[in-house]
Amino acid sequence: MAVISLTVSFLVIILSLTISAGFRKQIREGVSSLTGDIQLTSPSANSYTNDVWVNSEPDFLPGLKEIKGVEAVTPAIYRAGIVQNGGELQGVMFKAMPSTDSIPLQLSIPRSLARTLRLSVGDGLRAYFVGERVQARGFTVKEIYEGISDNSGSPVVLASIDDIRRLNGWSETQASALEITLSERFRSRRAMKEKAVQIAGFAYGGSSDEHDPVLAVAASDKYYNIFDWLDLIDFNVLAILVLMILVAGFNMISGLLILLFRNIPTIGTLKALGMSDRGIAGVFMRVASRVVARGMLAGNALALIFCLVQHSTHFIHLNPDNYFVSYVPVHVDVTQILLVNAAAFAAIMLLMLIPSLFIAKVDPADTVRVK
Repeated sequence: MAVISLTVSFLVIILSLTISAGFRKQIREGVSSLTGDIQLTSPSANSYTNDVWVNSEPDFLPGLKEIKGVEAVTPAIYRAGIVQNGGELQGVMFKAMPSTDSIPLQLSIPRSLARTLRLSVGDGLRAYFVGERVQARGFTVKEIYEGISDNSGSPVVLASIDDIRRLNGWSETQASALEITLSERFRSRRAMKEKAVQIAGFAYGGSSDEHDPVLAVAASDKYYNIFDWLDLIDFNVLAILVLMILVAGFNMISGLLILLFRNIPTIGTLKALGMSDRGIAGVFMRVASRVVARGMLAGNALALIFCLVQHSTHFIHLNPDNYFVSYVPVHVDVTQILLVNAAAFAAIMLLMLIPSLFIAKVDPADTVRVK
């Protein structure tokens, strides 16, 4: 029973870690794909139209790429539009970025939009852009991607920057924003804000009088509701870890007490032969540690099997309107799992020192009988 209890506890612990890590990784990468980790835009940009832009090749660009944590700086153009397939209409946000594909007028659309408009790869659709006049373009779906839902109600459609520049009548040095991608270690909420402040100061100091100033906005501020939700998940995982370690620990305390009660004559005999309380406690602690190790290994194995199956098949689905993704994501961080296993094992062993105090109460005169 102790092994089963420990197996369930470690199964829950590892699943909590891998699922929370999966949400963090999937959602942060999804947010980064929507707007970058930090976005440099014009201070007057309050809507995505073709009359507000920034210079995509500012004077400070070479130095910006050398800032620690900056992996890439990419120009992007945003343009609100409406797509149509048959009688179905849907408002979308076009995001245009540099593409190596030479075929014009191709789109990557999110799976949610593909379901709504009943589109597949290779299908055509009509897009309308409202400005001083309505402009229409015919596009072809080249890819359907998973993405995340930002709950804004406007799916993000990915296009080639050349196509949207021609639509806007912009030159190669004009863009709606410069998107900065940070390395993984700088994608936490606090790190993003610190980098946004650093980059804003660098851009202000490096701008020439010929170019308008830019505003640096961290994705953690733009999508604060998503990051609030991630913080809540992290808090829940911490609570689960503490609870499961306590449950496993107290189950092992019960098991060790039963083991001690059943072996009171043996304890008395060992004391009578001169064995110290610490030595006797060490014997029982080694027995208990093997039980903990078996339960820990079994729980880890079951959790990792689940992660492998879920990662391959996505058989557990979610509502993206509530969870931002359409399936339960998992991410196995080996270092994190090893550290948590070690901490849980140590905590359980410390808790088992409590019943070992019972050994000192055993009196050989009461437990050993000479016949």
